[in-house]
Amino acid sequence: MIWLVKVAMLDLMPAHGELPGLESTDLPGFLQKTYQETTGLVWLGLVLGAVIYILSPVITVYLPLPSFWLPAGLRDQHADRIQQTRFYLIRQSVFLLKMYACMCWGQHPEIRRRMQVAPYPEDP
Repeated sequence: MIWLVKVAMLDLMPAHGELPGLESTDLPGFLQKTYQETTGLVWLGLVLGAVIYILSPVITVYLPLPSFWLPAGLRDQHADRIQQTRFYLIRQSVFLLKMYACMCWGQHPEIRRRMQVAPYPEDP
């Protein structure tokens, strides 16, 4: 299940310009910790959001393929369109994925250094 969430999150937070993307962080470690520390309902929401994201290119780019089989350009187009869909529950499930992806990205020490924000203190 972690693999599904990881694949979807990586599409939603690519590198842009000088800012590194989610692939520059310890996403597998973050997801493992999230799995261990969140409630089952939150984890279920993340997994369902990932499944929806992966299976929805048929409604965004009109190809019946999982998102990870799309070429890079179409995958980027799919990530953009799925976040703007008029179907509220789909948009919200992808928003949950992106919110957790942003938490992983924003806590990474290198990202915080580039944004000129103090790193988080050691977790007690």
